[in-house]
Amino acid sequence: MKVKTVAVVLAAGRGSRMNSEIQKQYLLLLGRPVVTHTLDTFEASDIDEIVLVVGEDEIPYARKEIVERYGYKKINKIVVGGEERYDSVYQGLCAISDTEEETYVLIHDGARAFVTVELINFCIQEVKKSKACVAAVPVKDTIKVVDEEGYAESTPDRSVMWQMQTPQCFYLEEIKDAYRLMTENHDKSMTDDAMVMEKYGNRRVKMVRGSYENIKITTPTDMFLGEAILKYAKK
Repeated sequence: MKVKTVAVVLAAGRGSRMNSEIQKQYLLLLGRPVVTHTLDTFEASDIDEIVLVVGEDEIPYARKEIVERYGYKKINKIVVGGEERYDSVYQGLCAISDTEEETYVLIHDGARAFVTVELINFCIQEVKKSKACVAAVPVKDTIKVVDEEGYAESTPDRSVMWQMQTPQCFYLEEIKDAYRLMTENHDKSMTDDAMVMEKYGNRRVKMVRGSYENIKITTPTDMFLGEAILKYAKK
């Protein structure tokens, strides 16, 4: 059976923590929208197709100013996302064409613009083996569990804690079923795709070593750090 890999790139976020009227994925980073740095890398990777998920009323803009302007060939669908991240992911999953091919999906935040071709290709190799894997890094700082008043209650063992990143990668049929069950249960507590698989799927999720440079643009400070990462990568 032929194997197909599809990236669902999420670019529908509002980015309230950026304190900007422009959504963070469209802010200019080294003269180009943040999301184009992400799409450049997926375009250059071994991914077969890309589904781009954007905000309501943004499809014409995304098609003209992103896809056509920068000449992306692997983006075969642009779809409207939902109110929350998990809604947007589910819309992206549902947009992937049903075929007889064995299909794997890499779900990635469009504002995580510093992912590398090497990491994407490694994730593709790993998800074909494990059926569910997530790019992540071991935490470097001590973590505290606090109570409602902000007082420390416990200190988890740092050696077994990982910080989640994207891509988060799955066998399409399994993650789509897990998201369907989540939606049917009106569960709004999910914060990442691995959590959906853990709660509503039947597959353990493997950690794949990501990169500390694979940050997500969330605050204005991240833009300065992102510029430094990109400039270093281009040397």
